[in-house]
Amino acid sequence: CNVDSSRRRYSRSLLPFGPDLSDEKEIAPLDRRTFHPRRSLMFGTSGQVFVYNKTKETFLAFRVNIADSVPSRLVGLLGKRSLKPDSGVWIVPANAIHTIGMLFAFDVVMIDKAFKVVSVKEMVKPFRIILPNLRAESVIELPAHTIFRSRTEVGDELVIDRYEARKIPRLDKAVQEPDPPGQLGASEPS
Repeated sequence: CNVDSSRRRYSRSLLPFGPDLSDEKEIAPLDRRTFHPRRSLMFGTSGQVFVYNKTKETFLAFRVNIADSVPSRLVGLLGKRSLKPDSGVWIVPANAIHTIGMLFAFDVVMIDKAFKVVSVKEMVKPFRIILPNLRAESVIELPAHTIFRSRTEVGDELVIDRYEARKIPRLDKAVQEPDPPGQLGASEPS
């Protein structure tokens, strides 16, 4: 579909305004046409993605880890003391979560196959269970207050894509030739 490629192109054009990724290695882009959450149940595709709210034109997170294998989905955020402000975990597939054994509160965004928000839960505290949402295909766990800051609501469309980190070419110190005399901006003193 042409719509998917335009979304991907649109989301990548916003990356220069995000964090400096010049030291990151290049990762193949996440293609909605070929990526299906249920295909990678045992051995995941792992990596990091960014999450952008296309409806509100705000970023939710820049460095979201993909938990798409059985072990990574089981562990999730267990054992972590907190989430960095621009990070998170995308649990694929999932339509319910628990916070038993967690050490901190966080926000939860549930999305469907088309990356449309079907549920938001703010400040989910430890030792809670979020019941299954039958419309949800995956869950994004984000730092506390992310939903409030990004103004994310049910029905918003998200863009989830891999980074395309590129090295920015450095400009060599170019030898500037002086302007010819008699022209504007001439380098000769008057």
